[in-house]
Amino acid sequence: MRRFRGEAENKVDAKGRVSIPAPFRRVLEEGDPDWTAGLNPNFVIVYGRRNSKCLEGYSLSSMNDVDDLVSRLPRYSKEREILERLLNSQSIYVQVDENGRIVIPPRIRERAQITSKAMFVGMGDKFQIWEPDSYRNDMVVMDQRLSENNFEDEIYSLLDYNESNSEKT
Repeated sequence: MRRFRGEAENKVDAKGRVSIPAPFRRVLEEGDPDWTAGLNPNFVIVYGRRNSKCLEGYSLSSMNDVDDLVSRLPRYSKEREILERLLNSQSIYVQVDENGRIVIPPRIRERAQITSKAMFVGMGDKFQIWEPDSYRNDMVVMDQRLSENNFEDEIYSLLDYNESNSEKT
């Protein structure tokens, strides 16, 4: 399956309509089990993550994977209840329209401080929607963290670690 990759900044109109980048739409189509040519794909926007200044978009199949992970937690555990509430009550189903756009409701736009522009950021099995200046500021903070003590080298070494551990199993 394709993955969400890249960045794209798009205008948001007064009604909250914004175009989904075309490559992202292809991933959403693949991730919607009910999608066929001529139909518009559905997906999920999660807006409930605390301390997050962005929205997260998941294809239906990716959201099912997340739901499966949550359902593996003990049924009445506090952690499961928190995750279920954050991921289920603070998310919405969205459908891409015939012009490749979605409408982000006002209260959800407000939560991410999105006004006239939105930055779409590919994150593999999900994507993020940011107010562009907030995204750029977050990237500066990330760059600073990566520069500290050669942390960037450590981050990439995790990929080697995962690869070597998967070969042992």
